[in-house]
Amino acid sequence: MKRRTWILSALGATGALVVGWGILPPRSRMGTSATMLPTEGDVALNGWIKIAKDGSIILAMPRSEMGQGVHTGLAMLVAEELDAPLGLVRLEQATADKIYGNVSMFVAQLPFHPRDSEGSDKPTKVRLGEWMVGKIARELGINATGGSSSLADAWDTVPLAAAAARAALLGSAARQWQMPLEELTIQAGRVHHRSGKSMHFGELVAGAAQSPAPVFVKDRKDWKLIGQSAPRMDIPAKVDGSARFGIDVRLPGMLFAAVRMCPMLGGTVATLDDKAALSLPGVKKLVKLDAVAGSTAGFAIVAKTSWHARTAVQAVQVQWQQRKEGALDSARIQQNLLDVLKTDKGFTFYEKGDAAAAETGAARVIEARYTAPYLAHATMEPMNCTAQFKDGKIEVWAPTQVPGLARDVAARVAGVDVDNVTLHVTYMGGGFGRRLDIDYVAQAVRVAMACDGLPVQLLWSREEDTTHDFYRPMHVAQLRAAVDGQGKVSSLRIHSAGDAISPRWMERGLPALAGPVDTPDKTTAEGLFDLPYGFANQHMAHVATYSGVPVGFWRAVGHSHNAFFSEGFIDELAHETKQDPLAFRQALLKDAPRYLAVLNLAAEKAAWGTPLPEGHARGVALHESFGSIVAEVVEVSLQSGKPRVHKVVCAVDCGTVINPGLVAQQMESAVVFGLTAALYGRIDITDGVVQQRNFDNYPMVSLAQAPEVETWLVDSTRPPSGVGEPGVPPLAPALANALFVLTGKRQRSLPLQF
Repeated sequence: MKRRTWILSALGATGALVVGWGILPPRSRMGTSATMLPTEGDVALNGWIKIAKDGSIILAMPRSEMGQGVHTGLAMLVAEELDAPLGLVRLEQATADKIYGNVSMFVAQLPFHPRDSEGSDKPTKVRLGEWMVGKIARELGINATGGSSSLADAWDTVPLAAAAARAALLGSAARQWQMPLEELTIQAGRVHHRSGKSMHFGELVAGAAQSPAPVFVKDRKDWKLIGQSAPRMDIPAKVDGSARFGIDVRLPGMLFAAVRMCPMLGGTVATLDDKAALSLPGVKKLVKLDAVAGSTAGFAIVAKTSWHARTAVQAVQVQWQQRKEGALDSARIQQNLLDVLKTDKGFTFYEKGDAAAAETGAARVIEARYTAPYLAHATMEPMNCTAQFKDGKIEVWAPTQVPGLARDVAARVAGVDVDNVTLHVTYMGGGFGRRLDIDYVAQAVRVAMACDGLPVQLLWSREEDTTHDFYRPMHVAQLRAAVDGQGKVSSLRIHSAGDAISPRWMERGLPALAGPVDTPDKTTAEGLFDLPYGFANQHMAHVATYSGVPVGFWRAVGHSHNAFFSEGFIDELAHETKQDPLAFRQALLKDAPRYLAVLNLAAEKAAWGTPLPEGHARGVALHESFGSIVAEVVEVSLQSGKPRVHKVVCAVDCGTVINPGLVAQQMESAVVFGLTAALYGRIDITDGVVQQRNFDNYPMVSLAQAPEVETWLVDSTRPPSGVGEPGVPPLAPALANALFVLTGKRQRSLPLQF
């Protein structure tokens, strides 16, 4: 049976398919002392926490740091439970054990409406779905940093592991000192007795495993660190230059490789002449590269320096061959998407009432068509990987969001057992979902296999990075709303089309689990089917297509363009019914208090409705993604006919806030990222070739263009939810809505045109 079809088939009312499996206990995520890497002088108390002989705390870190602050956030959970200064916590790369798999990221992919997924009275299908997928995710143990899920996934696991370590240390002190457990406390990383006796953790850890004590996680009222803006742990190394990104790896005898792939997406090498290239100084060899893990076929030149390699790779005389299915063309793909909306009803993700009947009896129907282009990730650090193949074993240094999949593809390419692969995860100069793919790791291993045991660093040029990305898919949407005789919007229907990401990613990264998939991909319709607005009649459907363009997860995924569609149209409805955009939304949110609170906070802090300088205007947008609700108010003017965003006010409900400073940083990052996409972002494909190549024709928002960003947080006792991505979706619609106020021109396509 098709695997993901089976997963969701099991969610029926009877749950018959899961009864047998359900008697098995869920896989524990605590691990044992053997789970962590053994280090002389350190003592592991479970699979997450070790104590060093100097009293410092070592946390097994399974998540990748790419600027989002996850290393600091997870360390804060540990420091809080162990009543230790944050500076006492050190990080160690986690092993490949399944306890480090990201369960929350996979559970979040279930296509349920947020209103069905909240609270304790969830429908049976939701409870069964979350239980089933959570159990499968635990068994698979796929370690991934994505979906703004790192803190959410750690929330029930890391504090418990730290609390267990705390109990063990207290028990050790009680046993060693022969004093009652209730008379002991921990302060500043030391165990204290009221008599004045104290020891640091390292002096007590030797007997901790033999000294069980009751384990409890701290009550919220006793928190001292969580909720405070602690400094980031990664900043000192990034300031003094000691931080090691993938591009910084240097090893004895290391060679360097530059890659050149077929410029036509999906194309191959027809003929190749490397004589001139191989005769250049410093050049070692040419290595042919097949299409592996979703990559495009091409070749790499290995040389003694990266400059020699980059020079020689351009000297190769090569004739390229178009893919057998014919050349890809983005304009033709967009027209195909618009055509398919007329012929294919798609999969219905959400339905309420009868939208068709409401339209039939309506006084008028408002209709609009929205489009969004392909987008590249454009991380500041291009794709790169260092690999060494020696004595039948592989060692890899990679900036990756999926270390387990990177190990798997390295083993697959080299034809060795995965236990013979050692992977070092470096810092990343940006991820945004691009490094959830492992094509560049596969290429580096293939090149290393030809280098006689020497390490080799494969580095893509900016041009190769831009023209061989896994792009955010092109999507289109037709939106319709019925207005009754009293001027009230009585229905909302959204019909969208575009490529599904998850099946393509599964084919590349998890081929053993891939195959024909009929199950709907939530990423296609998220941000459309799950709107909070109280329209009486709704119908949300998506047509999943397969264009042939390589697509992947891009920051905020489907929400990144679907919010532009939905919130732009919501503004249109407010205008067409002669209502203030804020008031129109507020009226539709009377049964969604969390959303309303966020919207009201943003409006209050942005002083919505108060006068602005002449030539300025405000726009608003509200969107939920990755469990967090964000409202943004954008203030904009036109300077020399071009938009100038002056200020963005963000209100955020992301559940329990671990570090307010990190949330503010991520909102600022998301605003700049989203503003770049709204003003400039587009990838055009002609005759199979991506037309944008570097920052001259795929520009970024500059420092001088960056607006002032204010971030306001809603107090919450809910578990933490996403932060890295939810700030992106509201930016484009809020900006477009503000520009409509200025110009009277409604823009329904990205990037915005001027």
